[in-house]
Amino acid sequence: MKELLEKADALVAAFKKDATAQLENGNKAAGTRARKASLELEKLMKEFRKASLEAAKK
Repeated sequence: MKELLEKADALVAAFKKDATAQLENGNKAAGTRARKASLELEKLMKEFRKASLEAAKK
């Protein structure tokens, strides 16, 4: 689970950077990267949920 948290932190940082670039500078490519990061985060959160449920069962 520690690895999942580290990956999530990195993705959140990348998402925040790109989303801010799109918002403040109108950078369309950054918007695309932010949307991609959001999809990856969604997948990662599902993995985290599964791992968390398994840990709770122990």
